[in-house]
Amino acid sequence: MAGIVVHKGNVAGLNRVNVDTDQIIPKQFLKRIERTGFGQFLFFDWRFLADGTDNPNFELNQPHNSDATILVANHNFGCGSSREHAPWALQDYGFQVIIAPSFADIFYNNCVKNGILAIKLEESDVERLLVKADKGVYELTVDLKQQTVTDQEGFHASFSIDPYWKEMLINGWDEVSLTLNYEEQITQYEKTSAIK
Repeated sequence: MAGIVVHKGNVAGLNRVNVDTDQIIPKQFLKRIERTGFGQFLFFDWRFLADGTDNPNFELNQPHNSDATILVANHNFGCGSSREHAPWALQDYGFQVIIAPSFADIFYNNCVKNGILAIKLEESDVERLLVKADKGVYELTVDLKQQTVTDQEGFHASFSIDPYWKEMLINGWDEVSLTLNYEEQITQYEKTSAIK
């Protein structure tokens, strides 16, 4: 995975509460075993009309959101079943950062384990971001080292993150690659502890 130190990107606002994982990636698209290819199905029931054409009223289909890499959502984002496919779909679509006042715990953990920076901000800050994102092209800078979210109009907010997840995201590690950092010690231990 690519690490995240500073990410600057356009923002898409999704001003909805309790967005569950079945809306993020509907169950009929969970038949793949790869981590890629799910972006085309992201928010499928909201993004597309019954005839398969784009829903012109859905937030991500607005022209100013076409290349957004930061998603700002509302309370309890990612609730529902604990499908890892949800962050896979968001990442495959192009989102690297998700900002909300609150996340479902399992969804949050699935995000950071898969290289998506999930940021909890105060509700008032999220409301400000959603209003700005609704007006047109809007860019944020997320600095993971400094744990800040800023824009060019004076917005500034700080966020908390567990030091473990911060290190993982900055270095682009998943739990397997973290284990492989100790490959020499593991090999040495296996040699010296082998049953004779």
